[in-house]
Formats: sequence, C-alpha cells, structure tokens
Amino acid sequence: MTIDYERFHPELQEGARKARGAPFKRSTLWLMRLALSLMPMPGPPSGVNVRNVKISVPGTSAKVRVRLYTPASHSSAAPALIWLHGGGLVVGKPEMDDVQLGEFARDLGIVVASVDYSLAPEYRFPRAVNEIYAALTWLQTQADALGVDPARIAVGGTSAGGCLAAAIAQMAHDRGVKLSLQLLVYPMLDDRTSLSADTDETHLLWTHENNRFGWGAYLGPRYGADGPPPYAVPARREDLSGLAPAWIGAGDADILHGESVAYARRLTDAGIACELVEIPGAYHGFDMFSPDTKLVRDFRASQTAALKRALCAP
Repeated sequence: MTIDYERFHPELQEGARKARGAPFKRSTLWLMRLALSLMPMPGPPSGVNVRNVKISVPGTSAKVRVRLYTPASHSSAAPALIWLHGGGLVVGKPEMDDVQLGEFARDLGIVVASVDYSLAPEYRFPRAVNEIYAALTWLQTQADALGVDPARIAVGGTSAGGCLAAAIAQMAHDRGVKLSLQLLVYPMLDDRTSLSADTDETHLLWTHENNRFGWGAYLGPRYGADGPPPYAVPARREDLSGLAPAWIGAGDADILHGESVAYARRLTDAGIACELVEIPGAYHGFDMFSPDTKLVRDFRASQTAALKRALCAP
C-alpha cells in the first residue's frame, strides 16, 4: 500500500510519516495487546488525582474497572464525563488517554470516569455496552460519595470509544436518563462503511481491512446483517430524535469521515444540537502523532469548549 503523504494537512505530514499501524488480525491480536501493555505511558498531568475502582455489572458476576480522574481542587457535585478509549473494539485501555483526561478533569473541574470495557472478539456485543451503562448507573447512584452531579453527565470517546459513547447515548435516552453531551471523536458508527469489495485501501492507520476486522470481531455473524440489535451499530438506528446534544469531529482523510458527517446531519435533521468539526487533510488518529501542532491544539480545544458549555455553564 502506497501512502500519498502530500494529501495530508501540512501540519500533519511529519507526524503521518512517523505513524505506524499494523493490520489487525486474530492471530496477532495477542501481540498487539502485549505491545500496548509494555508501552510507556506519560501519565496524567499534575493537579489530578487518579484511582481505579472495580464496579459490578448487573445481571452478571463480572466486575469492570473504572479509572477515575478527579481534580485536586475537587468540590462536591462536580459534573462528570464517562470516557471510552479507542482501539477498534479489540485493543486499548484507559491509561492511553491519561494526559487528555487529566487535562479535562483539571481544566474543567470535572470528574472523568474511563471504563476499561471488555474487548472483542473474546467478548462480543453487548458485553461492553452493558459494562459502560453499569458505570453510568454507578456514577448516578453513588453521586454523593463520588462528588458528582448526576444531572450533569456527558459521555465521550475516540474511534471505537465513539461508537460505544453513541450507543450509550441511545440507550440512556431509551431508559429515561438525560445526558448533557455526547462527544464523538472520529467515531466508528457504521459497520456498512467497509462492506464494499472495492473500498480504497490507501488510508493511514485505520484501514478498511482493520475496520472490517474490528466490526466483525465485535458483532460476529451480525456484522453487516440486516436489522442489527439496538445499540450494536449506532448509525443503524432509524430514529435519532431526543438524543443528547453532540460534538462530532473527524478528518476528511479518515475512512470514518463520511459516516461521521452523515450521523451529524441526521442528528441535526432530528432536531438535535450537533457541532460538526471537520479537519482538512487529517487522517484517523492524527492528533496522537502531531500533538504540538496548532491544528491539533485547536481540535482538542474545541472538545474542551464543548464540554465546558454542556457541563459547566451556569
């Protein structure tokens, strides 16, 4: 596969040349997870307290780890953000986002709960969704002990985490739980994106091959089938009315760009306030490889601003 780096935004081309991604395969998945577990993580910034909590998942004997980020100056009844990491639904862990989540907590004065949800293919839908919803319920029922305002909770995530965040926003609405925002960063929303046999395979990092693997691992025989169950594929939901307001961001050189734009337009058409941020010449995961560029700083500042409006406005 030949990558035309000139098609990326000038600020992102240096990072793009350093970006490395391996094909996702069942036979090598264990190695990718091992490499990630051994990779040094920068850790959260100062001014933030971090702790891990195990919570029960109703209806099962399982427990799920939630990584909590609390500002050192934490006061009671703070807003909260439930966060879901990326990784194609098959790899990843909360520690990957320590820096950004620590900054959200510190700069906005909010509590961030990052869920270490179960990964596919060992655990297919709806395992992860049920775990994340359990975390949402836990935040609400333990709000006083955690110093959280149960009326000001947002949900967000990157890539696969954006998929799960959108699913939780739908589930919360159907169960009568009001969320303040869904923050979807280049989200995986539609399993149909990579079903075509003639899809372009010149994308960086997240290719159609990887996208097919991730969705297939997560959905199993339901991948690409008509009528997937509710919350399995967020873009397949017909009625988007009543959902939480949204912020959706993606680069136009990302294979997920089209589905992000389509979902944003459908939300708007359904009467949902939705801010769509499109980054010219940006590939999937671009912010990880060029974090010090103005383009990425502005992209992340837009996320922070959206959270501030939704959670911290008087």
